[in-house]
Amino acid sequence: MKQKKKERQEQLTQLIDETPFITDEALANKFGVSIQTIRLDRLELAIPELRERIKYVAEKQWDETVKALPLDEVIGEVVHLELDQSAISLIDISTEHVFSRNQIARGHHLFAQANSLAVAVIDDDLALTSQSDIRFTRPVKLYERVIAKAKVQGDDDKGHTIVDVTSYVDEEVVFHGRFHMYRSTDE
Repeated sequence: MKQKKKERQEQLTQLIDETPFITDEALANKFGVSIQTIRLDRLELAIPELRERIKYVAEKQWDETVKALPLDEVIGEVVHLELDQSAISLIDISTEHVFSRNQIARGHHLFAQANSLAVAVIDDDLALTSQSDIRFTRPVKLYERVIAKAKVQGDDDKGHTIVDVTSYVDEEVVFHGRFHMYRSTDE
């Protein structure tokens, strides 16, 4: 039996509040309706499109700024940042990111997103990658959204800060990297 519109809209509002980065396509699949129905529901409920929701969440959550590099040099869109703690960025894979022959994202874009996020999360004016250990776990395809999550783990035996970055498409891990970060305050 099909869900009533009012009921669907209530659940839609709750789901977007809980996961503001969810796409219209994912919502349509979840509720078993067309993307156009989701867009009409959002319009009726005055829920902005994904890009606007991302900007709102980023502005609401940020009380610190990136120190180690200008924000526009971070690959992807930073949507969460707690210096020396954690950070999140996202990138939508478009034609400029993929090989034309097979529509698979070039690995250096995923690495650049993760590495620049590892730099951005460091609470210092200078942060450089001294070492990294990376693993690609599955190819990323054209039009997929990659969400990278960085977490500061502490210091290694050389005094460099260790940052783990895991990248996801939906809930699936597509990349993992451990970055050893030199900072100007290192001894």
